[in-house]
Amino acid sequence: MTHHISTCSLCEAMCGIVIETEGDRVLGIRGDPDDTFSRGHICPKAVALGDVHADPDRLRRPMVRMGTQWTDVSWEDAFDLVTEKLTAIQGTHGANAVAVYAGNPTVHSLGASLFFPEFVRALGTKNRFSATSVDQLPHHLAAVTMFGHPLLIPVPDIDHTDHLLIFGANPAVSNGSLMTAPDVVKRLKAIRSRGGRVVLVDPRRTETAALASEHYFVRPGADALVLLALLHVVFAEQLERLGRVADFTDGVDVVRALVAAWTPERVEPLAGISASAIRTMAREFCAAPRAVAYGRVGVSMQQFGALSCWLISVLNVVTNRLDTEGGAMFTTPAVDLVSGSGLYGGGKFGRWRSRVRGLPEFGGELPVAVLSEEIETAGDGQVRALVTHAGNPVLSTPNGARLDRALSGLEFMVSFDLYVNETTRHANVILPPAFALERDHYDTVFHMLAIRNTAKFSPAVFAPADGAKQDWEILSAMTSRLRRGTAADVVRTREGDSKRATLGPRGLLDIGLRAGPYRMHGNDAVSAGNGAISDTAMKGLSLAALEAAPHGIDLGALQPCLPDRLRTESKRIALAPPMIVADVARLEQAYSAADVVTIGTLSLIGRRDLRSNNSWMHNSERLARGKRRCTLYMHSADAAARGLSDGARVCVSSRVGDVVVELETTDDIMPGVVSLPHGWGHDRAGVRLQVARAHAGVSINDLTDDQRVDVLSGNAAFSGTRVTVTAT
Repeated sequence: MTHHISTCSLCEAMCGIVIETEGDRVLGIRGDPDDTFSRGHICPKAVALGDVHADPDRLRRPMVRMGTQWTDVSWEDAFDLVTEKLTAIQGTHGANAVAVYAGNPTVHSLGASLFFPEFVRALGTKNRFSATSVDQLPHHLAAVTMFGHPLLIPVPDIDHTDHLLIFGANPAVSNGSLMTAPDVVKRLKAIRSRGGRVVLVDPRRTETAALASEHYFVRPGADALVLLALLHVVFAEQLERLGRVADFTDGVDVVRALVAAWTPERVEPLAGISASAIRTMAREFCAAPRAVAYGRVGVSMQQFGALSCWLISVLNVVTNRLDTEGGAMFTTPAVDLVSGSGLYGGGKFGRWRSRVRGLPEFGGELPVAVLSEEIETAGDGQVRALVTHAGNPVLSTPNGARLDRALSGLEFMVSFDLYVNETTRHANVILPPAFALERDHYDTVFHMLAIRNTAKFSPAVFAPADGAKQDWEILSAMTSRLRRGTAADVVRTREGDSKRATLGPRGLLDIGLRAGPYRMHGNDAVSAGNGAISDTAMKGLSLAALEAAPHGIDLGALQPCLPDRLRTESKRIALAPPMIVADVARLEQAYSAADVVTIGTLSLIGRRDLRSNNSWMHNSERLARGKRRCTLYMHSADAAARGLSDGARVCVSSRVGDVVVELETTDDIMPGVVSLPHGWGHDRAGVRLQVARAHAGVSINDLTDDQRVDVLSGNAAFSGTRVTVTAT
């Protein structure tokens, strides 16, 4: 038996794990008590890494589909076929005839995150999509307009705060999100143990609500209204205190004037929270010695997502909670993507728009809500081929059933993926990379969002099996084949690709570490935890230093860093970006309409589950077994009014489709609201996931509407989809 010190790569928490192996088998996985960050904590998903490694359904060779039959082929034949088809389609119809979509596992892989951007550039298409626009795009938009970079997202300093105000987040289940915080449950309990408060605003009494001091129901999509009312109280009662950031903040007077009309009494009937509760919430937040407001998917996956994310940061700024201990702070990561080019094109916005609906690009990507129409609508620039990387948009993007139909009409599709799933079953070619346990790991993005500055490198547990390729090797091979022409710039680019491939992820990571903020620090700057750092590694933080400290290196608590960390042209905080301020008019218009709530309909929201990982990991029997989790939550009063009983099969219908699912009545959800979990619906023909098909469930995105978006950012507006529920 061999013990490997490693890191779970499934979510943002970066939990340290110990993997016991014998030969090529995983015997067991447990939390690493010596990990400098996670301190032994893991969730059930980490243990299932071994299930994926040994999964008989996992693809290990390139596959080509002929009709409904799959045949394995050599890597060279697969590369040649993909290159031939994509090149021919672009040669005939233009570069934009090929679209590309990246799922969120892309950023959980060191190799993919480093080599995928070059592959996309080699394609040369403007039809680029990713999971960003069904998840956190509004957070990036608020960050880039206020602070100058899409990855300058303030992180709650939860280990030092006295008051955590949460909007639309369930960190007890997500393990923290845009807030990398392993063992977050213990950290939330610690806030209350030291006399602090945890306050949650959410349409559902979630697992996090059970840990909170107070929980307030709010109507889906109304978070911006509550935040405007909170700010109204702050200014009306002269509770604003900017502290030292006042010296480099513009737009306070604009915000003061903007919120003047949004009294708690005006907001109460619209949001479902009483005016007195809003006033109490504001006063207690301002009175706390150290406090921070935080929001997640509940605020970003709605029609006013960017507005809500912006208002959370505004609340932190005007109450002296930004860049202060216990407030909203910025990391100083060992590999600093803010100082470099970053992964999102430096936050460029609106340089081009989608062909059919005219939604804006952000960081080089278009909102994925338009992908179906771009495939279906004939004309110049029509998408005729698609490349997917580690994504399952049929289950994870709005109106997935429409996309499912659209994919069947493509001329060609290639997927970089481990499985034949609901999306990749449409592919002509699947290129499967080696799995996570067969590759080195370093979280370039999530160290940017961590509640503490740390760094950790985990070498591969297993060597890739014979004939297997790493994701970066596949991407590099395809990039070199897609580069064409003899112009000097193409030749130079090819030479650069060759150098990157020679360095590989390890070499590029070492360069990033040596160029990072800890490059000149000596012995006192890097604490090895339980690892020993060699004398040569002590010359600065490097890959060698991380390899010598397998449990990770603690680089210290988050520290005030403004205004130096700002990337706005003025090096000042733009508290009132004109494009976001203008969006308040859209909010006012929406809530002044007479039919804000349609009689007989309910508002649909999603939910997370600790044993699920979006649409991934449902093929692990240990995670799928037990109580049925794909059920519709409905308040008992709403069920009684419709003559429905707990456990009944019900039909849920929206503008775009319907599903039949088991009803689960509960008073832990707001009246007028229903909830389905995300990531299920594995019963489509051709899916080769034996365990997942046995626990298929239904897809919430067969109900969500691709026409509902946050107009400002283009992010899909899942939360608040209007549905009806009837007996089957």
